[in-house]
Formats: sequence, C-alpha cells, structure tokens
Amino acid sequence: MHLNRTPTNIRFYSDDDLKKIINVSLLNNHGVKISHIADLNREELIAKVFEFAEKKTGDDVFINQLIVSMIDLDEQMFEELLKKLWQTIGIERTITEVIYPFLDRIGILWQTGNITPAQEHFVSNLVRQKLIVAIDALPLPAKTAKRAVLFLPEYELHEIGLLFCHYILRNEGLRVIYLGQMVPYNDLRSIGDSHRPHLFVTSIISERPPKELQGFFNTLSQDFPGVTIVATGAAVAKIALAFPPNFHLADSVLKLKQFV
Repeated sequence: MHLNRTPTNIRFYSDDDLKKIINVSLLNNHGVKISHIADLNREELIAKVFEFAEKKTGDDVFINQLIVSMIDLDEQMFEELLKKLWQTIGIERTITEVIYPFLDRIGILWQTGNITPAQEHFVSNLVRQKLIVAIDALPLPAKTAKRAVLFLPEYELHEIGLLFCHYILRNEGLRVIYLGQMVPYNDLRSIGDSHRPHLFVTSIISERPPKELQGFFNTLSQDFPGVTIVATGAAVAKIALAFPPNFHLADSVLKLKQFV
C-alpha cells in the first residue's frame, strides 16, 4: 500500500488502495477473518465482495460497492446496484437508507483528499438523473391539486435533496413548480405572488450564519403568511432557529407527507 502524503503531512490513498481498504473492511465486518482475507489476491477479494453483494441486502454492502463504482467511474456497476436496490426496497428507502449515507461517506472522503471532485460529481449526477427519471414516470397531478414551489436559495447548489422532495410530493398528488438551484428571492416572490402555492419547500446543505437563515425564513414567512414553508437539509437541522408560525423543519424528507 502506498503511503502518500500531502505537503502538510496528511496521508491519502491511491484509488486501488482505497478500494482495497473498503473491500477488506466490508468482508471483515461480515464475519470473514482477517487471516482469510489476507490470503486473497486482488481478483479473489473482488469476487468475494460481489458474492456478498449478491447474497446480502445490508446497507453497508451497497454503500461500499457504490463507493467502489464511484472510484472507478463505473456507470454500469452504479446503475446495476441502484436498480437492484429500487427493486428490492423501493425508491424512498433507497434514497434515505443508502444514498444519503453514501453521500455523507463520500463527503468525508472528498474532504480528506481521498477522492476527487470529479468522482463526487460523477455519482451525484447519476443519482440526479435517476431521480428525474423516477419523477417523470409519475402520473401528472390534477389541475385542481394543491401547488408546491420547490427552490434552493441563491447560494445553494446541492439539488439531490430537493429532487427527492419533488418525487415525494408528486407521488402524493401535488402539482410541483420546481425552480431548482440558486433562485433569487425576487424571482421566488414573483412566482409565489402569481401562482399562489399552498407550500414552499427548500433544502439547505451549505452552512450559513444562523442570523442569515433566520432572516431569510422570517422574510419568506412575512411575505407569504398563509403558505406553509418547509425546510430540510443538514444546514437547517443543526442550528437553533426561532421558527415563524407557518415555518416547519422536516428532519427527514419523508416527513413532507404530513404537510400535504
């Protein structure tokens, strides 16, 4: 194994090293003795891991294999893993129980310099594409259905959580006006005034000063006092805010259903 280090003496691993560490950890966590793993060559190690992936449905098995597919930029492997998950546990559980922990884990790998931004972007875009296809497959809601405006604030680029909100609400029969990333507040207010939504939904991952978030939600609440406003995402969940009366925090996207 190569002991590569940054100029500041932080250790990082090559792609092959990282895949081996992930696979060894997976097998050992599922009862395979280290002495047995040590006797496996590279091909045997990979074959053993795939054997576990075929027989077991534990979340960590799939998360580790998704990481390996990301490191190799292997779209076919990623697609096959997602397809198996969606068929066995459904889209909602796949996202909440596998994809979200997977994204958390690759965030750590990215911050420690063990994967590149390109690898992270590769898998994020694959997940994004899958969610868009799943949304497109849902029936169109009735014109009389309640309306939800989904948006990310001007500084927010992380769209996967918002797309999952889109899927949940469309699946519940709402008409979704999806505005996407980096929406200027004046544009959001214009859409709200003209389309009179029943629900505003946002997802905030990027950390912001608490006062800034508080001011943003206060303004939105004051401009639309009769509209339910729901926020989800790590940046909102980790800080204490004095929520306006029509504002709600959803610590899980699945909790959106209670506001429909």
